Amino acid sequence: MSFEFFSLTDPGRARDNNEDSVAVDEQAGLAVLADGMGGYNAGEIASGMATAFIKSELGRWLTEASGNASDTDVRRAMDICVENANRAIFNAANSNPQYSGMGTTLVLAVCREGRLLMGHIGDSRGYRFRNGRLTQITKDHSLLQEQIDAGLITPEQAAFSSNKNLVTRAVGVEDSVLLETHLHDLLSGDLILLCSDGLSDMISDDQIAAVLQSANDLREAGTGLVAAANAAGGRDNIAVVLVRAQGTATTGRSWWPFRR
Repeated sequence: MSFEFFSLTDPGRARDNNEDSVAVDEQAGLAVLADGMGGYNAGEIASGMATAFIKSELGRWLTEASGNASDTDVRRAMDICVENANRAIFNAANSNPQYSGMGTTLVLAVCREGRLLMGHIGDSRGYRFRNGRLTQITKDHSLLQEQIDAGLITPEQAAFSSNKNLVTRAVGVEDSVLLETHLHDLLSGDLILLCSDGLSDMISDDQIAAVLQSANDLREAGTGLVAAANAAGGRDNIAVVLVRAQGTATTGRSWWPFRR
């Protein structure tokens, strides 16, 4: 099984700077996306640190480990690299007053033979598009999601909530952070989408699916998603990473959560 990648960020129509960051290592089968937060461009620093660090450290480990590593080994490497990135951002935030309070969301994908390891922190999302159906495969770490889970509001009401951007977990804001990781099956033709809330807040899942369905290739799909978010107002930075699985997998399984 092989994997094709495309990534793109855009400042949107309402902001001058871009605090979203993406990184891809095709050889390692790795994609990383981060959406930074903090004043004085600190969010841009945090997201850039997270994607660069994880691409460098985890990408190198994946390349060296090759196919000998188990999924549990990969998950452990993901945890360690994210924890190290968290510590680096946290230390930078506490040693430079301009970066005080900075942090970032994070979503990363490791593509393997017939399966996907998806990890995330915050409200940047991962989706899988298969046979014309879009499925969100991450669950936001946000106040809004907690309210939905508690039955306080409906998903329809959440679309109009003023609490959309309040995350309950982020990289770099505390001295330790927990990466939520799940394992999913991958079939030939599956399309994986990582995105910041600059996309998911601006257009619906049905609109995302329509763009992916009509696109002829990953570039057309990625640029189409960004254009749709901007056409809807572009109120935030927009970041997308697309990964297409191709070929026949030797294994396949339903997704299941890793247990600690």
